[in-house]
Amino acid sequence: MSTARLEVGQTAPAFTLPDADGTPTSLADLLAEHGRVLVYVYPAAMTPGCTTETVDFQDALPTLAEAGIGVVGLSPDSPEKLTRFRDKYGITFPLLSDPDKAVLTEWGAFGEKKNYGKTVMGVIRSTFVVDSDGTLSLARYNVRAKGHAAMVAKLLGVELPDRAEG
Repeated sequence: MSTARLEVGQTAPAFTLPDADGTPTSLADLLAEHGRVLVYVYPAAMTPGCTTETVDFQDALPTLAEAGIGVVGLSPDSPEKLTRFRDKYGITFPLLSDPDKAVLTEWGAFGEKKNYGKTVMGVIRSTFVVDSDGTLSLARYNVRAKGHAAMVAKLLGVELPDRAEG
């Protein structure tokens, strides 16, 4: 069984999911607010890779916002876990909860994947950019957590400021 993947030019599947506070958040609302929306899918809040990825998107948020791009994270985590994650790391963009994985599956971001050489069912780390007309201008699957925000920014022609290494 393989998961159908979305492709550039397709209409992004609509969704309404609860955010970390349990507030229903729809793709249509995000598009109305931002114009373009970067949707990134991650397997689990509070894990090292997902934390790195999310903090990197938070750091890139002002530059992406300046370019007219909103950011939203999507995972199967409960709103309660997302609240702890958001608060611990100071995340200011929406983190959405899809515990039954229906939206993840519709977006091709849940299904068979390789994990340590074995085929398993799970969340496929993915990134999408939805343009104001609802079509996908970017659809990437099996992305790496580290450097993900910078890679997406580069693909979008957005230059992120250098981060000071401490």
